[in-house]
Amino acid sequence: MKTVDIQGITHIEPVPDGTSEWYYGISYEHGDLYEAEEVFRAGETVKGNTVCLIHYPDGEVFWPVPKKTGTCSEKPVFLDERIYLLNVDFQSGQICIFRFDCGSHEAELFKELPLSAVKSCYNLQLHSSPLSLTRQGEEGVFEIIWPERVSFALEPHESFFLRDGENLYFSKWYETGEGPDYRYWEETVIRDLKGNLLETLPGDVRIMPNGEMWYLK
Repeated sequence: MKTVDIQGITHIEPVPDGTSEWYYGISYEHGDLYEAEEVFRAGETVKGNTVCLIHYPDGEVFWPVPKKTGTCSEKPVFLDERIYLLNVDFQSGQICIFRFDCGSHEAELFKELPLSAVKSCYNLQLHSSPLSLTRQGEEGVFEIIWPERVSFALEPHESFFLRDGENLYFSKWYETGEGPDYRYWEETVIRDLKGNLLETLPGDVRIMPNGEMWYLK
């Protein structure tokens, strides 16, 4: 049995989107990013969380974003042999994107944006590809915050999960009936950057570890 010391983080997952070599673990001192924001707005101290990267199969561990009071990190994404991590510094009012090079194992600050660019941190996440900072607010609006500005309303039960170039992929769920007549199913809705409906697929789309897109129907 291999022992991997990740300082008490007890759960790891593959880094999305398209790698079988890298896993990540994240601590949740205040829950997710939005919950940490609520703690900060309530005037309490955000202790900061930690994100580790684990290389498979050797189990080597890296800590690309130092833990810092007043900040909170979200899950990373993989793109072109680099791993990108979202970190919000509530005290300085900055959204920071860090880049970890999978070859040199060096991390650097890649992009900074003002926290005022978003209404809140609710569902604020990184996606690829291309690398994009997105937000799906509780008001039912989907936004791309960076590298371009996109905003449009969604239909009920739509959730963004993937960007592929100019196409945006949303999962949409349905349910009808009750008891023995109850039925639940999901579809994949594809929209362009203006929110126009391009296609609806009766199934799911996933990015596999080699970066290939699989349509599951």
